[in-house]
Amino acid sequence: MTDDFAALGRILDARFSCRGFRPDAVPEETVAKIVSAAGSAPSWCNAQPWQVTITRGAETDRFRAALLETVANEKPAPDLPWPTGYPGVTGDRRRTCGYQLYDAVGITRDDHAARAEQSLENFRLFGAPHVAIISSEAALGSYGALDCGGFVTAFTLAAAALGVGTIAQASVAAYPAVIRRHFDLPEDRLILCAISFGYADPDHPANGFRTERAELGEIYDPRG
Repeated sequence: MTDDFAALGRILDARFSCRGFRPDAVPEETVAKIVSAAGSAPSWCNAQPWQVTITRGAETDRFRAALLETVANEKPAPDLPWPTGYPGVTGDRRRTCGYQLYDAVGITRDDHAARAEQSLENFRLFGAPHVAIISSEAALGSYGALDCGGFVTAFTLAAAALGVGTIAQASVAAYPAVIRRHFDLPEDRLILCAISFGYADPDHPANGFRTERAELGEIYDPRG
């Protein structure tokens, strides 16, 4: 059991949000292993509400083009509302992450045009050869979304264990209509997020930083 915990720790430490990918496709058998492992995530009443639509090859490029066209011409309209704010330490962490990214890619904090261009990388899927679209039954609402969060975590960790880089993207879910239209998904499925994935480019500057993690005392409140 100690060895299992140590292995899990190594995988948790190895995982990061990859923002630069090599063009090489991930073999289908590897993708199937990742999805199968993620499907073991816990869910309320074992509902397993997640469905995952995954692209490869030319289909990824077609979706990337459709997404960029939509971003240029339509306003965001996510199925679930965005946070109303990031109060206190959550806002501090969000800003720190953004500044780390800008510093890594050489964007100054007052260069708003470069920051906007970097933001578009979300919709270029950071050059990834694959994207996974995560959706849930609309009737399950926020609880289905909560279950799917476990699936997303399991997906990214399983991918890291197999040497595959990932980045979970709420930004892509801001345009659910084009996603449903492009992939012919039914209206009764909530579009929750995307996960762009592939093999990380170790030389890409955006992959040169790691986000900070809260100390145990910041998140752990033992009672009794």
